Amino acid sequence: MGGVVVLGSINMDLAVHVSNLPRPGDTVLGDRLLTIHGGKGANQAIAAARLGASVKMIGRVGNDLFGAELIAGLKDDHVDISCVTVDPAQPSGAALIVVDKSGQNQITVAPGANSAVGDEEVRRLRDVLRSTDVVVLQLEIPMPAVLSAISAAHDAGARVILNAAPSAAMVGLPVPEVDLLIVNEGEAEELGRATLQRSVRALAVTLGAEGAILYENSRPTRIDPLRVDAVDSTAAGDAMVGAAAFSLARGSSIADAVRLGGAAGAAAVTKVGARPSLPWPDDLKRLFDIDLESTFSRAKA
Repeated sequence: MGGVVVLGSINMDLAVHVSNLPRPGDTVLGDRLLTIHGGKGANQAIAAARLGASVKMIGRVGNDLFGAELIAGLKDDHVDISCVTVDPAQPSGAALIVVDKSGQNQITVAPGANSAVGDEEVRRLRDVLRSTDVVVLQLEIPMPAVLSAISAAHDAGARVILNAAPSAAMVGLPVPEVDLLIVNEGEAEELGRATLQRSVRALAVTLGAEGAILYENSRPTRIDPLRVDAVDSTAAGDAMVGAAAFSLARGSSIADAVRLGGAAGAAAVTKVGARPSLPWPDDLKRLFDIDLESTFSRAKA
């Protein structure tokens, strides 16, 4: 049984709800400011850890109050933070989020220390990586670091999940060779679905409430949706990626890993907020009668 190693972004999300989004030059009054731990990398690490994976987080925060809080939050969810660097020159990454009454939003990201992720983090990845591990990557850190991390994983014989979000970073570039590429419909269209199918071992295209389609050797398999009462879809994608990594590290097939990811994503939309919505095993049991302990005990036997 392997672990999960996440190399990616660690952010503080600053969110405010308003009646209407401001136009250029406008000032609008909103609700109270919410300070929420985020970053796709950190969210995916915690999503895997909550389900029971042994997770190492590799990334950067600033030497500031946000950085200390973000590290503490990862530790609280039992993520190994020994490979998280405190950068003396950069502030912690932050996302500024304004949401109107209809759910439309404006988001501005200040990458901060995430933009400095590079050779040092890849070296740390090489130092801790085992052939049984699953490496999880996203595109909120510099693309050269992502590509170097994929190469490091190949050298170690580890498997790689790449969540190609935000997809703009990969437009026009060759598709990296990974074991599982996860994108949503919009990202798949931006990057060229047919090209993605030919370039990776497995491609999962998430379809929101309609489930997902998994392509293995270009052969499609429909992953049926699990029906829930959705209240907030903010972290559904991160929950899906983290659960898929957990499942692969426990020895599942890619198809079964994507199915569990779909269940985790569905569970996430039943709660408000990104980090609070990342599911625990009890959530999967309560909502879908998925018992992780017995599932993976049977698989091991």
